[in-house]
Amino acid sequence: MGKGPGLYSEIGKKARDLLNKDYQADHKFTVTTYTSNGVAITSNGTRKGELLLADVSTQMKNKNITTDVKVDTSSNLFTTFTIDEIAPGFKTIFSFKVPDQRSGKAELQYLHEYAGISTSIGLNANPLVNFSGVVGNSGVSVGTDLSFDTATGNFTKYNAGLNITNADLIASVTLNDKGDSLTTSYYHLVSPLTSTAVGAEFTHSFSSNENTLTIGTQHALDPLTTVKARVNNYGRASALIQHELRPKSLFTISGEVDTRAIEKSAKVGLALALKP
Repeated sequence: MGKGPGLYSEIGKKARDLLNKDYQADHKFTVTTYTSNGVAITSNGTRKGELLLADVSTQMKNKNITTDVKVDTSSNLFTTFTIDEIAPGFKTIFSFKVPDQRSGKAELQYLHEYAGISTSIGLNANPLVNFSGVVGNSGVSVGTDLSFDTATGNFTKYNAGLNITNADLIASVTLNDKGDSLTTSYYHLVSPLTSTAVGAEFTHSFSSNENTLTIGTQHALDPLTTVKARVNNYGRASALIQHELRPKSLFTISGEVDTRAIEKSAKVGLALALKP
């Protein structure tokens, strides 16, 4: 079976990752270790201004079942069970958060050469039902993303999208916020050898008549070091440099300045992720 269109969440994902991934204004430290029986233990610490946040998560895999458990400093316990390939192309996900008794959710995903479907339902008396579907192939696909609140009998979300892909270019158009906003995005891989890419995203809000345009680029200085930059039409410019200290261990420095208020201090973020 060839590569299909994927899930709805993948429409425009390449451009979103180029323009948003790894940019941050916080200080973050992540360490992952593995026990002798293969259980992954990850500790995260984040400083947001004067606020310190932390969480510890574990991941255990047994055949086609993956169990993820995370506890944070607010005493929330997140648990997710993922069952891969219960039938060809199918994946089942069960998740819940303690102490939130209404947080339970069951999700079923199906990937086919010409379709990608994801549907979920809350495990409570008046659940929120979500459905997203994409049809097409690896070159052209169209899809929709819906949410229905059984408590009120109303649709809380209905989006639609179109994605066009070729060897080095991806373009997408999505209609979001119940038809109130239109987003177009573009991603172009200029040079695979240096991971050089450019991208842009334009969003128009019909209700406020506001436009947001963000353009960005990335380039690998060497096999271990990548730089990225972006700027939007509001004058906010950001840049980052990411270095792979060893396989899967990354150190990232990012910064953002408001070019329309250059007298303000720049925002600087640091991230260190260590894996064995």
